[in-house]
Amino acid sequence: MNSPGEAQANFSNMLKGAIENVNNAQLASDQKTDALAQGKIDDLHDVMITAQKASITLETTVQVQRKAIDAYNEIMRMQV
Repeated sequence: MNSPGEAQANFSNMLKGAIENVNNAQLASDQKTDALAQGKIDDLHDVMITAQKASITLETTVQVQRKAIDAYNEIMRMQV
């Protein structure tokens, strides 16, 4: 079993990794969109797929955040 401190560190690292993944997806989408606008690439499908992946990744992260906040609030309402 993990100690509370280890569990907190693991959760923190997982959260940081998820945020980095969202950021990387957004950056990749921005780079491909810029390249398309500048005429450096012409594969519109790839640009749209990358943009959709970034959007889904962001939406998933927001939903997980909401669920985590709801769970925290529920725990705080519990009587000990």
